[in-house]
Amino acid sequence: MPERTAARERTLQAARRALPLLDAKRLLDVGLSENDVRLRVEAGLDNRVAADSSRSLWHILRGNLFTLFNAIVGGSFILLLALGQWQDSLFGLAVIANVLIGVVQEYRAKRTLDKLTLFHAPQARVLREGRVTEIAVADVVLDDVLVLRAGDQVSADATIVQADALEIDQSLLTGEADPVALTVQGDVLSGSAVVAGYGRARVVRVGADSFANQLTREAKQFSLVNSELRNGINRIIRWISWALVPLTALVVNGQMKALGGWTQAIETGTWRHGVVSATASTISMIPQGLVLITSVTFALAAVKLARNQVLVQELPAVEGLARVDVVCLDKTGTLTEGSVVFDDVLEIQVPSVPRWRQVLGWFGADANANATARALAVEFDDAGGLRPLSVLPFNSTRKWGSVAFDAEDSAGTWVLGAPEMILNTSVSDDVAVLRTAAGLAGEGKRTLALTHTLYPMNVSEAAQERLPDGLRAVAIVTFREKVRPDAAQTLSYFQEQGVGLRVISGDNPLTVAAVARAVGLQFEGDGYDARTLPEDLASMEEVLEQHHVFGRVTPTQKRDMVNALQRRGHVVAMTGDGVNDALALKQADIGIAMGSGADATKAVSRLVLLDGEFSHLPKVVAEGRRVIANVELVSKLFLTKTAYAVLLALAFGLLLWEFPFLPRQLSAADGLTIGIPAFFLTLLPNERRYIPGFQRRSLAFSIPAGFVISVVILAVDAYSRVTVGNTQDAAQTASFIAVSLAGLWVLAALIRPLNRWRTLILAIMYLGLFACLTVPIIRDFFDLELPTGDLLAVAIGVAIAGCLGIEIIQRIRQRRNPDSPGG
Repeated sequence: MPERTAARERTLQAARRALPLLDAKRLLDVGLSENDVRLRVEAGLDNRVAADSSRSLWHILRGNLFTLFNAIVGGSFILLLALGQWQDSLFGLAVIANVLIGVVQEYRAKRTLDKLTLFHAPQARVLREGRVTEIAVADVVLDDVLVLRAGDQVSADATIVQADALEIDQSLLTGEADPVALTVQGDVLSGSAVVAGYGRARVVRVGADSFANQLTREAKQFSLVNSELRNGINRIIRWISWALVPLTALVVNGQMKALGGWTQAIETGTWRHGVVSATASTISMIPQGLVLITSVTFALAAVKLARNQVLVQELPAVEGLARVDVVCLDKTGTLTEGSVVFDDVLEIQVPSVPRWRQVLGWFGADANANATARALAVEFDDAGGLRPLSVLPFNSTRKWGSVAFDAEDSAGTWVLGAPEMILNTSVSDDVAVLRTAAGLAGEGKRTLALTHTLYPMNVSEAAQERLPDGLRAVAIVTFREKVRPDAAQTLSYFQEQGVGLRVISGDNPLTVAAVARAVGLQFEGDGYDARTLPEDLASMEEVLEQHHVFGRVTPTQKRDMVNALQRRGHVVAMTGDGVNDALALKQADIGIAMGSGADATKAVSRLVLLDGEFSHLPKVVAEGRRVIANVELVSKLFLTKTAYAVLLALAFGLLLWEFPFLPRQLSAADGLTIGIPAFFLTLLPNERRYIPGFQRRSLAFSIPAGFVISVVILAVDAYSRVTVGNTQDAAQTASFIAVSLAGLWVLAALIRPLNRWRTLILAIMYLGLFACLTVPIIRDFFDLELPTGDLLAVAIGVAIAGCLGIEIIQRIRQRRNPDSPGG
């Protein structure tokens, strides 16, 4: 990758040198010609980047298709089909269904994101051939002159060549909420927004070279979400896979010896039966139904959340948020809506200027007002018919603006601006006002002072942008960022659930702290200034444990802070909407993007709040908890079967006995005792809080329970071998009855306490077992023959003894883990 990047840079540099020189004055007046544009497009100096707003279809297919589980089960499925044993290959449907569910759900998420990207695709306004033209952002080329107006989004990195009170909001890139005033020769970055003024800028970097694309390049690398359920299941499958080769060899050898030896099996053609039996043994060791049930559960949860405007881009992300113990929150666009609103006004008693409220209304209604001044219009909506004699627009560089009126009761000059810029520190009254304003700013509020003088601003003062003499404070106006109405309730929920919170923003620490307190976060201090944050991750870990609110955080620091928390053993979620959040969202265990945010953040996030409503997160947590608790419950069913299958493979392989089931018979027993009930159990409500240790708890029950069932099967099969008059079908059916009865008791033990729905599920499964043994068409399909006499009695009696053993295991487990599912 570095070699490709360096080679591309050399190619682009050569292309730039080959371009003819441009006349700077002509470029500013006329812009590029059609020939100039053509040369740059041919040289690859346009603004096109790879259209990868979300995961590609290939990535989705790769993640769902090329898995170890699919290789093992899919290979066995193909083998049985090749041998013509389609009735015994029903387990292969699990592979097909699992892949289809994952691909369809994630492709739907991709389509939704791509539509959002297309809907929000911006246009660029450029100067070409002396005319201002709107073009697609991708068609912007190097040296284009961008024409910038309020409301525009900058489409490429550029240098300002003309500015008239130009103010740029770079919060999506830096997290800094305050607009930046730019003058000629100032740099403006792609992704920034023009909030006030007018200007022109010459494009200096395009496409992948722009700041926004450089920032998100790393974030676009594909990775899977960290899922305890998936990791635990994959780990178990990996262990089984290592054991499969020797176990399969042992089983195949045992089956062939049971058929009279390899030579006789090959000569008589009975090797096919041996292969089918060996495949049944091999497949029974793999919990393929657990993988399918988990995928189905994730998919159904994703559909449910989609109805609440939560887009799940990768299915296990549903589980992930339920495991999170620290949530890192961006301020701008997440806790706040990114806009400034009026907070309060403090009147400074000046009886001679009674119409100051109307003057503030005029400032708010002024067509050239910036975002802060416009917020005045909500509170002060009556300008009282004031007509200005002269106006000096507000400018972020000097931080004030002025207007003069001729009305008798508002005559003179009014100045609205930052208190420290327009008040005189040598005047005692002004010093008191400044002290008051500083106290309000210390609370994280933005402050403006309204001042007045009877002296009109003369021409010289206006030309030099110099304040008039004799200004006296009339009022202090405070503003605050508009907090999302659902933020406080959502954070309160997380705090009640014991989830740690960290507010991480690129804005001023005082402002961040004020917003954090406004949404109910309890902490000490005025926010930590990340410019003093240690670079060493070990030291950073200590700071993050002690502090909860951080300001002036860079994009790379956000990522490192998430990494530091993870090093401490935390499961971290990160919310954000700007390009500056992309790296941290990528690093987090669960990245959550706002639907109105930058494409880069939505592309790398696991969850997208399509309508930007923060209040959806508790629903995601609740759904995740239901998924984890229910999947853990049913995992004990599947892993119990895996445990006894491994033990049977060893036993029958060493004893050189023929395997006591056909694959279809095992499929029927699995469906009754595991598959069908598991599907319905995963749909039931379950509000148990997440407790780490899913794999340990599952194996602690499944291994001893599996041992009991393997003893039951061995005992029944041994009895059928030492007695006479039993056909092979009757012996297999006896084993089928025993394993089904024991398996149903495992189900009954795990789903207690029983309620109406769980009792119904259990009753239907017993009826299903009865139907398999008595309904001719079902019995014939599964090749079952009901045993008679002693063999049937032994099968039922041994199964009852097995049920007693399982009950003892469950009682012990309940005492040790009372909070676990089924406990």
